[in-house]
Amino acid sequence: MKKISIVLLAVLTLSCVSKKKYIALEHENGEIKSELQKTKVEKEDLEAKFAQIEERVNSYNSKISSLQAENDTKLDVVENGTVISNDAKVKMRETLKNVDPVKLSQAKTLKDSMNLAVSYNLNKVISDSDLNNDEDFGVNIDGTVVMISIADDMLFNTASYKLSSKADSLLQKLADVINSEESLDVMVEGHTDARTINTVNIADNWDLSVLRATSVVRKLQDKYNVAPEKLIASGRSSYQPLVDNDTSKNRAKNRRTRIIILPNIDKFFALMADES
Repeated sequence: MKKISIVLLAVLTLSCVSKKKYIALEHENGEIKSELQKTKVEKEDLEAKFAQIEERVNSYNSKISSLQAENDTKLDVVENGTVISNDAKVKMRETLKNVDPVKLSQAKTLKDSMNLAVSYNLNKVISDSDLNNDEDFGVNIDGTVVMISIADDMLFNTASYKLSSKADSLLQKLADVINSEESLDVMVEGHTDARTINTVNIADNWDLSVLRATSVVRKLQDKYNVAPEKLIASGRSSYQPLVDNDTSKNRAKNRRTRIIILPNIDKFFALMADES
């Protein structure tokens, strides 16, 4: 009987110990599951926050890129009203590397630098042609303006506004220069001597000078494919003589067609920006 009691006590004791351990293990398991769930929630929360941060970073990068692009195309207004972008200024600096350092040192403002760049480009166009070496042309380059004087008898017959056949070779050379540079505008000026004229088709020297300029402009457009928007026809009559109209030789000097090549600075820098 005593032995049975001892065994029963031992079984009850073991049973109580196992149940306590079980409950403890259950509690521990619950805590681990709770911690695991908490960690999972925290992980999802962190992932959501990271995604938000990543989205904001991408947004900032886009804004930075946009601001950089905006800065590159930002326009500066020069004192004469011309606008120039940062892209164009970069291109202009590349051009100015080829300019005479003495001339470059005299450029004090952005406008001065722009004029130097335009002047360099224009001189290069003329130098690449043979206008300067052609005795039929009187070429004068003043800064950014090229003035070409053509004697009356090289283009027209006396008191006529119809172009002669020998004008073709001269106008071809002129058209080649104009067409070689997209940013050029061209004014064609007709000049007469002081002798009066009055015919069926020509009322006076104003008429004659304008008609001659218009004849040259039409020929440049129709035969030599010069863009008409580049061209300006102007008549000056006899009111801008080179010399006194007191001899036949002097009158011949005053009868002339003057071609003024003007760089369109807005277009010039717009083209530079496009290239860059």
